[in-house]
Amino acid sequence: MLNSVSLTGRLTRDVDLRYTQSGTAVGSFTLAVDRQFHSSNGERETDFISCVIWRKSAENFANFTKKGSLVGVEGRIQTRTYDNAQGQKVFVTEVIVENFALLESRQASQNSSKSQQTANASATATTNASQMAPNASRANTTDPFANNGQPLDISDDLPF
Repeated sequence: MLNSVSLTGRLTRDVDLRYTQSGTAVGSFTLAVDRQFHSSNGERETDFISCVIWRKSAENFANFTKKGSLVGVEGRIQTRTYDNAQGQKVFVTEVIVENFALLESRQASQNSSKSQQTANASATATTNASQMAPNASRANTTDPFANNGQPLDISDDLPF
């Protein structure tokens, strides 16, 4: 039998780090994962997946991530049930995280959260500027292969 999950997505909120009575760290979070296809109205849908991480990994994960961080997680799916305060049986399905990877630098995640806050305000200005000068954003790059209108000089003294 195989129960293996691999997800890449962004945290919808900061990790909720708690400790059991015995002192074991446990973190819970929700991962927003985009679907591969677009819906009938042309928008990409997102799944919100509940995840749990344990012990030292939970502490590290909580210390190095925050809302909006891009992460990859590996683990397994687990289901459980409990009775709530009204006596109703509640079924829970969650990913138990065994490994994780931070997929962007701390600076990049800080910049992405700042840019998300200002994205709505600057979207119109960016659209207008890109319509007026479509190659203006490339002018400031140091990419030697950028399209600057000059032919590339490739010598013929290659070793093969």
